[in-house]
Amino acid sequence: MQKLNKKAIANSLAFTTGILYLILYILALVAPPIFNFIFDSQFLGANISSLISESQLSFGTFIITLIVVVITAWIAGYIWGALYNKFNK
Repeated sequence: MQKLNKKAIANSLAFTTGILYLILYILALVAPPIFNFIFDSQFLGANISSLISESQLSFGTFIITLIVVVITAWIAGYIWGALYNKFNK
């Protein structure tokens, strides 16, 4: 069986997650109704976007959250690749 490259999976998942987060952040700033629709749709239409305050949209918070989200996605991707390789024997 062919093994997956754990680092490639981790990098691609982290990159994709970072781009999606950036897109959602920009939408929250320039088109709040579209952001609210997309964000609430993830939770079956529950009004979750109303819980996000203006202070959570600051640039500093954006950068910190982006770093945490990308690192978490990278770790999850690496674990995913490792587990796939382990179970695909």
